[in-house]
Amino acid sequence: MIDLRREGDVHVLRFDDGENRFSPDFLDALSAALDELTAAPAPKALVTTGTGKFYSNGLDLDWLSADADRWGPYLERVHGLFARMLTLPMPTVAAVNGHAFAAGAMLSLTHDYRVMRADRGWFCLPEVDLGLPFTPGMSALIQARLPKLTAHEAMVTGRRYAGEDAVAAGIAHRAVAEAEVAATALALAAPLAAKDGATVARIRTDLYRPVLDVLT
Repeated sequence: MIDLRREGDVHVLRFDDGENRFSPDFLDALSAALDELTAAPAPKALVTTGTGKFYSNGLDLDWLSADADRWGPYLERVHGLFARMLTLPMPTVAAVNGHAFAAGAMLSLTHDYRVMRADRGWFCLPEVDLGLPFTPGMSALIQARLPKLTAHEAMVTGRRYAGEDAVAAGIAHRAVAEAEVAATALALAAPLAAKDGATVARIRTDLYRPVLDVLT
C-alpha cells in the first residue's frame, strides 16, 4: 500500500493501492511512513509518487457511502494530512505519475514542487461535477497554492489539466515524459535535501498560517 525507500538523501514514498484513494487503512499506512520519515536523520528530502495510471484519486467515496455518519472524523484526518504535509520538516516534490483527482490533486498541492507526465494523466478538481462543495480547509489550500484565475477555473469548472496545460496554468513546475517523471522529481529534490528541515517547516508554517488555521 505504501512503500518508503531512500535514494541518496531523497526518500521516495510510493503509493501502491490501485487508485490510491484515502481509505482509513491507506491513511494509517501513510501516517506511519511520515512518522518514519520525520524521524530519519538529515539531510533529507521527500518525493511522493503513485503507481500505474494513478497518483491519487482522493477521498474513498465507496467507504464513505457505507459509513456516512463518519464524514466529520474522516475529513478531519484528511485535513490533518494536508496540514502535516505543509509543515513537514524537509523539502517535498510530488512526482505525479498519472491522474491526480480531487483530494489527491490537493495532496500534490501540499508539496513544494510538482512534476507531471506530459503525455497522459490529469490534474483535476471534479467536486463541482460530483455535487460536493469544497470544505473551507480545502478551499483555502487550493487558493493559497494556485494562481487566482487558475484556482477559480479549476474549482468552478472541474477542468482536467494535462501536464503541459498544468505547467502553463501554474499548477505544475515541470511536464516530462513518463519515463522521466521520477528522475526529474529526484533531481529537483536532491539539491534541496541539505536545507535545514526545521527552518523549512517554520517558513512554510508562517507562509501558510491562514490555511493551517482552517485545516486544523
